[in-house]
Parts: sequence; C-alpha cells; structure tokens
Amino acid sequence: MKTLYDVQQLLKRFGLIIYMGKRLYDIEVMQIELKRLYEQELVAREEYLLAQLILRRERKIEIEREENKHG
Repeated sequence: MKTLYDVQQLLKRFGLIIYMGKRLYDIEVMQIELKRLYEQELVAREEYLLAQLILRRERKIEIEREENKHG
C-alpha cells in the first residue's frame, strides 16, 4: 500500500466508498472509517498503521495545496 488509491481499495473491500465532494473531507472520513475497522479487528495493525500514515501524508499535502491556492 503506497497511495490514497490503495487506501480507497482497502476500504472498498468492506463496502466503503467515500466521496464527500472535497478531497480533504474524503481523507478525514477515510481516517475515521479506517479507525473503526481497526477497532473492530477487521484490519491488521500493520495495514492500519500504513494506511493512516498515507492518509496523514495526503491530508498534509491537501492542506498545503489549499493554503497555496488562497494566498
């Protein structure tokens, strides 16, 4: 797992397709859903940690992108 797409595919395995209309919101909802899956022991610890790392990185990139766009 290396990309946001990979995390989306992981969530899709559990019937979760997330689209809020704004990439930052999508990432935040993915973080919440991923945590729920982990707490229910449906996702292995290593897979959870890697996916959260990817989501944190993508969230940071998206926030920087929005800040640059607004000056």
